[in-house]
Parts: sequence; structure tokens; C-alpha cells
Amino acid sequence: MGMVAQFAGSVMILVAYAASQLGWIAMRSWSYLLLNLVGSGILAADVWINRQWGFLFLELAWVGISAWGLARRGTGRA
Repeated sequence: MGMVAQFAGSVMILVAYAASQLGWIAMRSWSYLLLNLVGSGILAADVWINRQWGFLFLELAWVGISAWGLARRGTGRA
């Protein structure tokens, strides 16, 4: 996928984190969770292609946690 995908995924995750730390969005908000889900999904695909298994574990965990948070938001339990 390349450097552009890595940069885009990283920026999404960092924007979500910075916005939450600055109080612009809540960590359980749709925007925070979606930025993390998409950003980490992009990075997970990239590390899968490049067979970087340690980073793949990290990114898949991030995807799973974000998806779980989105599911909770969707059911009104967040």
C-alpha cells in the first residue's frame, strides 16, 4: 500500500487522539471511534501486506477495540 496509506492511517489516529486530549471530541464519540477504526484498519492492511506481524497484532487490537466501542454506541450502551 505504501507510504501514503501509512501516513493517512497514522494521521487519522493522531487527529482523533489530539482532538480528544484538547477536549474537542469525546473518546466515546462517533467521530473519535470512526477515525480510529478507519486509521487502524488502513495500517493493519499495510502491515499485513508487508508481513510485519508485531504491528499487525497492535493494529488488529486497535481495530477490534474501536469496533467494540462503535457497537456499544450503536446499541446506546456507551
